[in-house]
Amino acid sequence: MASTNLRYYRSIFMRRLPYFLLVATVIGAASIIMAMTLPPSFVSRMTLIVESPQIPDELAASTARTPAQEQLQVVEQRLMTRANLLEIANKLQVLEKQNEMTPDQIAKSMRARTVIRSTAGRDQAALMTISFEAPSGQKSAGVLNEYLTLIQKEDVQSRTGRATQTLEFFEQEVSRLNQELAERSARILAYKTEHGDALPESLDYRLGQQSLLQERLAQLERESISLQEQRRRLVRIFETTGQVGGLAGPALSPEQQQLEEMRAALNNALAVYSETNPRVKILRARIEALEKTLQSMPPEENDQPLTGNSLLDVQLAEITARENSLNEQKRSTQKQLEKLADTIERTPSNSIRLDELQLEYANVQLQYNTAVERLSRASTGERIEVMSRGQRISVIEPPAVPNQPSKPNRALIAGGGSVFGIMAGIGLIVLLEFMNRSIRRPEDLVAKLGITPLATIPFIATAGENSHRQKFRILGMVIILLGVPLAVYAVHMFYQPLDLLAERIMDKIGVRW
Repeated sequence: MASTNLRYYRSIFMRRLPYFLLVATVIGAASIIMAMTLPPSFVSRMTLIVESPQIPDELAASTARTPAQEQLQVVEQRLMTRANLLEIANKLQVLEKQNEMTPDQIAKSMRARTVIRSTAGRDQAALMTISFEAPSGQKSAGVLNEYLTLIQKEDVQSRTGRATQTLEFFEQEVSRLNQELAERSARILAYKTEHGDALPESLDYRLGQQSLLQERLAQLERESISLQEQRRRLVRIFETTGQVGGLAGPALSPEQQQLEEMRAALNNALAVYSETNPRVKILRARIEALEKTLQSMPPEENDQPLTGNSLLDVQLAEITARENSLNEQKRSTQKQLEKLADTIERTPSNSIRLDELQLEYANVQLQYNTAVERLSRASTGERIEVMSRGQRISVIEPPAVPNQPSKPNRALIAGGGSVFGIMAGIGLIVLLEFMNRSIRRPEDLVAKLGITPLATIPFIATAGENSHRQKFRILGMVIILLGVPLAVYAVHMFYQPLDLLAERIMDKIGVRW
């Protein structure tokens, strides 16, 4: 049974052999032609690494810190810009028939020939491998050298640029805050100058002055009442006796009487207070002023004692003058008290406003101190980047000119294409047989009609028919084996190279190599 099936499948294969040969020959010939005619491609590689900063962050940190993986991604995106690719391609004339290509095609081809792989992980070094495929080893290595120059230039410019911008920002910030500090200070000074008589720092002094003035006003009131009582007593004595208390000798002037009273008040104050007491100081100042006044006054020509009405009039005049002086002093003291009361009343609001101004100044001062500290760090970070002591991209394996082409693998293309052609031919035969539903074996009668034949007679061809069929089969095989490769080669040579044709077909059906 097994041998019968084997003969059956063999007969099917021989019957479908032209289809098999056609498919296998076309694909195999195309693969062999492509393997033989594809131009050699040279691939050069270089390996980059992101080095850690040479100065530890604990000592001095750079202001242009970027995660290593992010740094590699930024470098890759900036390297693969259209402008860079066109500049390198035009400079080195990397591509074949480049003058016939559009800028978009050149950029697309440069990207297709460039392979970039980045590897990074936790507690692992960040590496980048860049390879480029070109028709010659010199061009391949030349492109990678241009890439390397752009990468290192971009890395240095990017990091120093960010560090410099950071430094400039904090320099401007420190200058702005310094100017704002000067403005805040000028506001505080102007406010203190405008409200110098009602500032909180002099409140205790003004309260003490208020107490002294109140005591002085009370003393003046007592002196005024004493003078009024003295006036009434003199008048009463004179009306009763006709004399002024038997007083003799020269009468004291109002200034002299006031001086004596001040001296008596000073003696009483010294019995209670010390020499540094404000009240004692005020009394001494008033005594000195009265003494200077008396010294500057001319001596009186008539120093003879007075009697009777004249003496009463003189003493009453003296009392009146003293009362006038006391009233003037009370008015002056009252004005001073009113002025002090006004300043004391305005002090709380001034204190609140001054606290607001000082709080604003303190906030700006804090910002200024922080900006100065960060300016120092930015200056250090800028120096680190300028001297290339920070994180940077360096070369582990520089580009080298390859001695042998890396592509194409001609044996693999030819052998793989031939095997694929054989498999495709077998697949076509299987597909044709799967679609063929005709009855060709006794088993098909049983399976499809449900009857069991007694015997089956196959088609028996004559010797001439077999010879004729054999000749056509051999002719077809010769045509397929010779003509198809020649046709494929003609298409490759005179119409379009097979690799470009395959690439166009793949692009149309949306498949990428």
